Amino acid sequence: MSTVMHALNGLCQAIPSRTGGLSAYVKGQGKPLLLIHTVNASASAAEVRTLFDRMSLHRTVYAIDLPGFGASERSDRMYNPRLMTDAVLDLVLHIRIQHGPAAIDALAVSLSCEFLARAAVEHPGYFSTLSLVSPTGFSGRKLRQGAPGATYGQDWLWRVLKGPGWGKALFRALTRPGVIRYFLNKTWGSTAIDEDMFTFAVWTTRQANAEHAPLCFLSAQMFSADITTIYDQLNMPVWMSHGTRGDFVDYQGKLRYSKNSHWRFTVFASGALPYFEFPEEFCQALQEFIAHP
Repeated sequence: MSTVMHALNGLCQAIPSRTGGLSAYVKGQGKPLLLIHTVNASASAAEVRTLFDRMSLHRTVYAIDLPGFGASERSDRMYNPRLMTDAVLDLVLHIRIQHGPAAIDALAVSLSCEFLARAAVEHPGYFSTLSLVSPTGFSGRKLRQGAPGATYGQDWLWRVLKGPGWGKALFRALTRPGVIRYFLNKTWGSTAIDEDMFTFAVWTTRQANAEHAPLCFLSAQMFSADITTIYDQLNMPVWMSHGTRGDFVDYQGKLRYSKNSHWRFTVFASGALPYFEFPEEFCQALQEFIAHP
């Protein structure tokens, strides 16, 4: 029997959800703070560990395992922005039951910023502030203003990947330890990656049905074609941060929001996950933002 690993040092709760088996970690006391990890072949709540541990000294922190990842349901189904956004909203409803109806602060990383932004546009009263770390949808100057709810999903590619043996074999190739380390190096922009995060990434990709959500990701099913329109509609305070190293450094699109009084920006001399490299500075900036948005 394989050893069960946990992404975070907190209580792992089952969350009532229309998306099926949804899990989230919780730790701390005080006003709630929601953390949402990014999406990749080995994603999980482990990607927000330093934030979870540090911010739980000041807040009740909830860190979701998105559908298809970590301790949440990994069944064979379509994983798209609608499913992910519904999972975020269901966790927010759970938080509101536990803490009352006051708007909450929420932080998402990379592609999950699109899910959080969509949730905030659909239910703006649920969110007090949004913190977007290395968000997608800002590279270059091209605007993503497709039909509402449209994605860049390639259905033919998804069907091919789901074909007998192909997808699982590809997933196994992409999640060999050396390949996971390679992509983490690109995320960090250096070889000084977080080794605990690497260890959990390898473990979680070995669990049953771990390939289904990543195959949807590979066929672009999770990328919103209307995300510029969604970002345009955000009317609560937004803090966008990113790094200067690695594969995720093109954020020309943020100029569109540079004159918006409710948007603010911070650039760290880091890779795409600055809170791992500058945990004290990042958490101080986050605390200041959510305290005085």
